Amino acid sequence: MNDISDTSNWRITGDWFDNCSCAVACPCTFGQAPDNNYCEHVLFWHIREGHFGDVELNDLCIVQVGSFDGNLWDYDARGRAGIIIDDRASDVQAGAISEIFSGNVGGWWAEMGKCFTRGKEFLGAERATFSFEIAPDQSRWGVDITGKVKAWAEALSGPTSTPGEPPRMTSAPGAEMGPGQIVTWGKSTACKVDAFGYNFSWTVSSAKHMPFDWSGQ
Repeated sequence: MNDISDTSNWRITGDWFDNCSCAVACPCTFGQAPDNNYCEHVLFWHIREGHFGDVELNDLCIVQVGSFDGNLWDYDARGRAGIIIDDRASDVQAGAISEIFSGNVGGWWAEMGKCFTRGKEFLGAERATFSFEIAPDQSRWGVDITGKVKAWAEALSGPTSTPGEPPRMTSAPGAEMGPGQIVTWGKSTACKVDAFGYNFSWTVSSAKHMPFDWSGQ
């Protein structure tokens, strides 16, 4: 069956990372406004396990490309973004993903939507083939979508780092994936975007990884 009529019966869990225009470390995760009060970004989700009704969503990917201005956590932001959905998803799966990421069926993304009191503009949804990697120890992560998105990062390290232990943060004041998620801090090694009218590129800026666990309950 492909029943997605029960819009509260859904859950997705997996890995998320971002690559944004802010300097290291991203102010938003500390509950602050982005650098210069403006952020361009690539956000990536890999759903390890998930369902929407009885529609399975395991092992599917989503990217958001967009920007916003203002402080999310002062509920004073204005944003615009489009999403790219894994082309391995069936039409029914893509529809379920679109519902979750619209914020119309509750869950944490609906809560995040409340931050954009000055407006949100949806730039549309596309389908594409994804190539991605998330190292098991979160030492490296990235995604490629040919001709559209290239976003790669590595965990921060320095002369006083403990080998094999990327810097992590608990109880983040502005955890974008929801309360209680553990942040692994990184920096971009490559970011190039040509999608939804955005065309930006940088090599050294903020990046981070978090798990996510969202549901409609």
